[in-house]
Amino acid sequence: MRTGAAASHEGYFHETAFYGSDQAFLDIVVPFFTDGLEAGEPVVSAFAGHNQTLVRDKFGTGSGIRFVDADLQYARPASAIRAYREMLAGYVTAGAGQIRIAGDVPHPGTGVPWDWWARYEAAVNRAYDDFPLWGLCPYDTRTVPDHVLEQVRSTHPHIAVGGEHRPNPAFVDPETFLAAHTPSWRDRLEDSVPRIELLNPMPAQVRHAVTDAGRSARLSPDDLDGLTLGATEAVTNAIRHGKPPVTVRLWSAPERIVVTVTDAGSGLRDPFAGLLPTDRSPADGGMGLWLTHQVCAYVTFEHGPAGFTIRLAAGRTEPRG
Repeated sequence: MRTGAAASHEGYFHETAFYGSDQAFLDIVVPFFTDGLEAGEPVVSAFAGHNQTLVRDKFGTGSGIRFVDADLQYARPASAIRAYREMLAGYVTAGAGQIRIAGDVPHPGTGVPWDWWARYEAAVNRAYDDFPLWGLCPYDTRTVPDHVLEQVRSTHPHIAVGGEHRPNPAFVDPETFLAAHTPSWRDRLEDSVPRIELLNPMPAQVRHAVTDAGRSARLSPDDLDGLTLGATEAVTNAIRHGKPPVTVRLWSAPERIVVTVTDAGSGLRDPFAGLLPTDRSPADGGMGLWLTHQVCAYVTFEHGPAGFTIRLAAGRTEPRG
């Protein structure tokens, strides 16, 4: 049985809230967790650093709250979706009628690019709708940029204000939001001449170029393998499903590499591509994009005058935008 504001709701009750002080944060989170614990519901705290400490200090040990390391849980949007779906399925199998989760979604104020987390906040309205989840995403107005706050309002169908839980009039249907979403992040490396530019390359050429650049950039083996997989998948999709010419550009610096793959086509039709698991085979393009989102440090899609671009980053990314 579901409780609280989500009592009559089916599927994912996705809610945001905004705070500007530690006390305001606790005023939002403590009642949410307390009510869940009193109802015997699984309660998960997936905050980072300071906020997680505030929750631990307030509830003490032995409260029944499950504390999850936000740095691991929110390493990448697609891996967060996979991990949460596995967690939620376990709780439902054990008989949970509702699960409450609150956590810190990364944004530029915490030092990471935002665009694919904006896609995450929209996509999870579908990704978690198979489960009786009440998810609360509080955002700190002291650190979150204005354009991020605007997109947070667009991606949450519910909002908590002054102890009340209200429908959010600013919510935009996920498909509509994702179809219109234009990424704003660029690495500063892209202001310079690419280290490598390939016109209509074969996937093997791209793999070789990325591997060679990765060694000189001193990427970790995992980062290099992830970027190699992602770049190969992107150029393969461009050849099979896009329109020529296909142009691959690569920029590198110590500890990071950025790769863009551009073709003259109209791009992906599925607005959830890469974020939601798919039953399609890698040959159909869907599974490869999903794996790419699991292993690269940053992935985004962009439609522009030149066509469709997939941007991939490995290593240390910068928040810029």
